[in-house]
Amino acid sequence: MASKLMEERKSKDWVILVLAICLFISPWVIGFTAAMMPAWNAWIVGVLLGALALATLSVFAEWEEWVNLVLGLWLIVSPWLLGFAADRNAMLTHVILGVLVVAASAWAVWDVRHPHAHA
Repeated sequence: MASKLMEERKSKDWVILVLAICLFISPWVIGFTAAMMPAWNAWIVGVLLGALALATLSVFAEWEEWVNLVLGLWLIVSPWLLGFAADRNAMLTHVILGVLVVAASAWAVWDVRHPHAHA
């Protein structure tokens, strides 16, 4: 049972790692490398999410999931706070990936707090 729980937690961390990679490469793939603010935001947050996912894959810590949640929320609001909401491609990329990060992180936190739900 404990092994199954750990595998489920790791699968969520793999999801976060894939989302981090998608975020990091999004300025090139989506085409907003010339827009410095959204590009740098994607690169920095992508590296932070990726580093946390790799750390969590090796040794799980609940606080890392909470940091991922905050980074996901940042991605959702950053187009407006950093002033690039008018760039539709950059804005949608940040909001969609932010929502996915928040969902995966919230799910991971919920699983930690409610382990009996798997029984």
